[in-house]
Amino acid sequence: QVQLLESGGGLVQAGGSLRLSCAASGRTFNRYNMGWFRQATGKEREFVAAINWSGTNTYYGDSVKGRFTISGDNAKSMVYVEMNSLKPEDTAVYYCAASSKWVPTTPTRIDYWGQGTQVTVSS
Repeated sequence: QVQLLESGGGLVQAGGSLRLSCAASGRTFNRYNMGWFRQATGKEREFVAAINWSGTNTYYGDSVKGRFTISGDNAKSMVYVEMNSLKPEDTAVYYCAASSKWVPTTPTRIDYWGQGTQVTVSS
């Protein structure tokens, strides 16, 4: 069993930065592939970024490439996403996700979800 808790969301102006954190609990956390998704009001959940369990490979959604960076710290059971050059269209609830078998680039292959943290980007 893995529990995920996101933090770091908030209100930021366009062009600003935020760093989201995901704290994981569970004895085998370091064997999970981790990811971030987001869901804006009235829209489907969208892939943002993912990292494999060893930290050797990262993946990004097209809309955030070059602006967001995902990283992980297995020793601390943490996953982060650094978000730069934020745009109003980045406004959404951001969810942390864990998958034991797949790198989580689609919301259909997730074992565990966090509760989400709101990010609002003002223009």
